[in-house]
Amino acid sequence: MAVLGVMAKIRVPYAHTSLEIVRMRYGKIGHLVFIVLNLVNNVFGCASMIMTGSQLIYGVSGMNFVAATILIPLGAVGGLKATFLTDYLHTAIALILIIYFTLSVLTNSAVGGLSGLYDKVVATAGENYISGNYEGSLLTFKSKGAIIWGLILKFGNLALVVMDTAFWQKSFATEVRATVPGYSIAAIAVFGIPWGLGTVIGLTARAIHNTPIFPTYPGELTATEVSMGMVMPYTLKALLGDKGIIGFFFLLFMALTSTVSSSMIAVSSILSYDIYKTYLNPKVTDKNLVRVSHLTVVIHGIFITGISIAMNYGGANMTWINYLRPVISCPGIIPLILTLFWSRQTRLAAIVSPILGFFTGLAVWLATAESMYGAIDIDTTSNEYPALYAAIASFFSPALYSVLLSLYKPYQFDWREFLRIELADETQLHAKSDTSTLYGVAESNDEYPQHALKDPTSSVKSVPVTSPSEPKRVLDPERIDALGEKIIPASPPSLSIFQANIDDAQHPFDDAALKELLKWLKIACISFVVLFLVTVVVWPLPLYRDYIFTKSFFSGWTTVAIIWQFAAFGAVVIFPLYDGRHAIATGARGIWNASKPYFSHT
Repeated sequence: MAVLGVMAKIRVPYAHTSLEIVRMRYGKIGHLVFIVLNLVNNVFGCASMIMTGSQLIYGVSGMNFVAATILIPLGAVGGLKATFLTDYLHTAIALILIIYFTLSVLTNSAVGGLSGLYDKVVATAGENYISGNYEGSLLTFKSKGAIIWGLILKFGNLALVVMDTAFWQKSFATEVRATVPGYSIAAIAVFGIPWGLGTVIGLTARAIHNTPIFPTYPGELTATEVSMGMVMPYTLKALLGDKGIIGFFFLLFMALTSTVSSSMIAVSSILSYDIYKTYLNPKVTDKNLVRVSHLTVVIHGIFITGISIAMNYGGANMTWINYLRPVISCPGIIPLILTLFWSRQTRLAAIVSPILGFFTGLAVWLATAESMYGAIDIDTTSNEYPALYAAIASFFSPALYSVLLSLYKPYQFDWREFLRIELADETQLHAKSDTSTLYGVAESNDEYPQHALKDPTSSVKSVPVTSPSEPKRVLDPERIDALGEKIIPASPPSLSIFQANIDDAQHPFDDAALKELLKWLKIACISFVVLFLVTVVVWPLPLYRDYIFTKSFFSGWTTVAIIWQFAAFGAVVIFPLYDGRHAIATGARGIWNASKPYFSHT
């Protein structure tokens, strides 16, 4: 996402959403296809989170899952700024709870620390034999099921990011010098959640699930309960009591509201801007558009609630949803990436390849389930191999379809077409203004602050400031863009943008600004490659061998995992406060100065 965010700023410096980019390149039909892909990804991802949350609430508290499903979306309403705040605050609270749960469970007398946990896992190895693991052990990385699950999860989570307009909006709304480090830090810090917490909670549950302290004792912990995600709350209940369950509910609330809030903003943006304003009422005022966006939030909340309830009654669980997600979300990833990186992807290829990719993945999923297990239902499609083959087909087949269809009728896209986005914005902005200010920004216009014009990586969209008496800025006609293609300079835009020649589109960044952007693109690409190699190839893949953790290795493994949790807290909670200390101080002074008259009167 860091690479895509920087490339979008280079190719489409005035863009606001990923769908806006698609519309400029592929027209109405392509726009509608990717609207459907984005809506399906957002709605399904959000509904699955709500469904999983309602099942957990039902399993822990006994509340009717329908009631829980209806209540969850009510706590996730807000705008884009609200999602930034909830992302930060909820992540901070969630990480504190994760560290607390990890340490509290590990140091509980029933567990006995690192040494005690290792001894208990070894002692219960007979009742915890895992088919497909080396010697059936829980203390090995040679696990076929884990590798397959990890691959499926990689495909699904990649789709949740790339095909979610909210991630693109955040990239466009932040400066590039913040986008690349932000996503790179998150890519490292995210290991703090599954690594330490999963190791401690998962192995502890295996060690104590047949003891009197476990909530299901003397009964077994069923596969259905595991699929519902009940392992963690049961373990916390057994070791920490009611305070553990209360903390779990807080953690669940933080995760759900942050996810649902982000989804609501993304879907609201699609419905209000990409559908209503673009096709139903192009002349809508900003004030009425805000009202429409508020209405779409309500509609989306009702709709995802209905979808979640339907999936609950249909027998879906967390495991099955994670297997389905790549099939429906992955087909648009590569065509969307090629929209920014390959000028020869044709309109036909971009429109048809995701559709063919979806049907390919679906056919592979169902056919494999029928071939291997003799039936097509929730149980057979919940097996690992059909889901893995389907994820691979859904992800990679659109690339093949796109190349073949693009070669059928070759065409090369002119990247300068993307600059028409700002020409359209300028036409609307200055429709009632004097043309002498068309290329300038009035000092009283708060929408385009002057300071933003000095920062080429600012998220504020603007055009170069000149006056009619000033000569036009002449750019080097041989200037090269990110992929080696010439950027041809042009004159300032005119009001009649749809009749304007393509040469009227002018890139807003000078050579120095583009050089800075290209530097960040290089950093993002290197970070992506290094992080992938380190976190997959160098570690932990070499552990996939005939090896069972010794006590000392296990102790070191878990200790590093816990240190990683604290490092993640420092990176995503403490560092942003330090990095934004000047802005925070400015805001605090503003609040204090604004409130002093109130205090003086009282």
